[in-house]
Amino acid sequence: MLGVRDESVRRCRRAWEEGSPDGSRRRPATGRPPKLDDAQVERVRAALEQGAHAHGFEADLWTLKRVGLVVERVTAVALSRASAWRLLTGRLGLSLQRPERRAVERNDAEIARWIAHEWPRIKRGR
Repeated sequence: MLGVRDESVRRCRRAWEEGSPDGSRRRPATGRPPKLDDAQVERVRAALEQGAHAHGFEADLWTLKRVGLVVERVTAVALSRASAWRLLTGRLGLSLQRPERRAVERNDAEIARWIAHEWPRIKRGR
């Protein structure tokens, strides 16, 4: 009726009958513990907030490889690119940000003039 397995119901009931207050609580997640503790993650956050230039990179952009290098410098723990991604998105709560591609020769004033004057003239010609 509740969509739970019979074994879970029996386990919870047994814990309740024994008077255990933790009987119905979820068990901690299993699996390998994280490579970085909370203090190390905060050190990595502080290092990343300094920017890529502060760590000797030419462009002030972060890549997974660069993040992995900084993590290794700051904590002496090597991370794969996948682990660096999980660190950024999971524990640090960051998201993918891509720089907007713009031509160096871009002239915003000329673009605005074209949209205001030329584009309506072209549309009327249809």
